Amino acid sequence: MTSGVTQLLPVPDFYHSPHAAEWGYQADVQALLAAAMPWRQDHRVKPAGSDRVKIHLLLIDVQKDFCFPGGTLYVGGRDGRGAVDDNDRLATFIYRNLPWITEMTCTMDTHFPYQIFFPAFWLDGNDQAPPPHTEVTADHIWSGQLRPNPSVAGWLCNGNYTWLQRQAAFYCDALEKAGKYTLYLWPPHCLLGSDGHALAGVIQEARLFHAFVRGSKANMEIKGGNALTENYSVLAPEVLMRHDGRPLAQRNTQFVKTLLDADAVIIAGQAASHCVKSSIEDLLGEIVAQDAHLARKVYILRDCMSAVAVPDAAHPGQFAADFTPQAEAALARFADAGMHVVSSTEPIADWPDLHV
Repeated sequence: MTSGVTQLLPVPDFYHSPHAAEWGYQADVQALLAAAMPWRQDHRVKPAGSDRVKIHLLLIDVQKDFCFPGGTLYVGGRDGRGAVDDNDRLATFIYRNLPWITEMTCTMDTHFPYQIFFPAFWLDGNDQAPPPHTEVTADHIWSGQLRPNPSVAGWLCNGNYTWLQRQAAFYCDALEKAGKYTLYLWPPHCLLGSDGHALAGVIQEARLFHAFVRGSKANMEIKGGNALTENYSVLAPEVLMRHDGRPLAQRNTQFVKTLLDADAVIIAGQAASHCVKSSIEDLLGEIVAQDAHLARKVYILRDCMSAVAVPDAAHPGQFAADFTPQAEAALARFADAGMHVVSSTEPIADWPDLHV
């Protein structure tokens, strides 16, 4: 065992499931700190630094804009409860398995108003921003159906609008050739400084309590600030090069190393069809390049993530966009590669290939 604990812990008295559905819920940090010491003593939980088996919990983009119906890009899944229920299960998982989780990292999708995947970056033939959920291809740009907003050229590329058009078309073409995504215009979300950028309250509460009880760092990884590329994955942006052959962005090699140095990596968060999927795909690519057997150290909490499914306001019960099939196909690929798709209700001690 990684501590003196021999069974799952109870959920602390301060945790209340209804808070998982409350946009405005905030953890009482001082109360958490005060509760941590007696909790550690009562349950004989050792500091994280003494763990024999190092388990890293990676929580991807569990931010308000994704996790609540009031968010600008709520991940409700097909049943509409999606991220709300995911976060309740995830917080419960953290508390009950707290003695075995060595490190926890939360990724933070972090954006600005004018980015290539936001409507404000584009203009249509009527000089209006296209609606969210529009797909953009290189053909749209070359035909003049859509074009980058000239207003951004001054600060983004020293006023060289021709360069910006070429770069936008190159980016769309690169996405299409990679076979991952067509450029998709999302509603503005996780804007730095907005309420929607913050972590969901119950996740912030759980990560801080874990840090106070176990003496761990409570890591953060920021992603998504480059105006000219999407950054679904925490490990790498979608496109690394510019059309002129110069670098556009780079891989997060240090965090790759951090994950691969762990004895086990547990992954959860939002959305299963996009940022979770892309992060795991990139991690798998790094694993295959080093040693395919390392895939067996990765555990995916299937019941703590949901796919993007956008309700169709004009047709109740239907979806304007539904990425659930892509998420399910990805989970199947990850399992075939040797990763473990598990449930948060299964004790960590019962997971395959993990000897705690």
